[in-house]
Amino acid sequence: MLLALIAPRPIYVASAAGDQWADPTGEFLALKEASEVYALYQLDNLSDEKMPDIDSPILKGFTSYHIRAGKHDVTKYDWEQYIAYAKNHLK
Repeated sequence: MLLALIAPRPIYVASAAGDQWADPTGEFLALKEASEVYALYQLDNLSDEKMPDIDSPILKGFTSYHIRAGKHDVTKYDWEQYIAYAKNHLK
């Protein structure tokens, strides 16, 4: 529900495959459910997407997600994805 409250502003969620305490699958599913609210605003979202493979980000519309290899951390790969997303949405 907290993710849905961010609509209609852009949102990006990132996970690490080795960070099971954070529940990467649950993080993705929470964003997917929040995407339904973005659909009410007629904004592109990932409501029709499946959990992506590791290191295969979904940079689609206002709701985007990636899961990367590794443990709990913020890496160069994460920043590259955030910056690519920001360039499209935060002009």
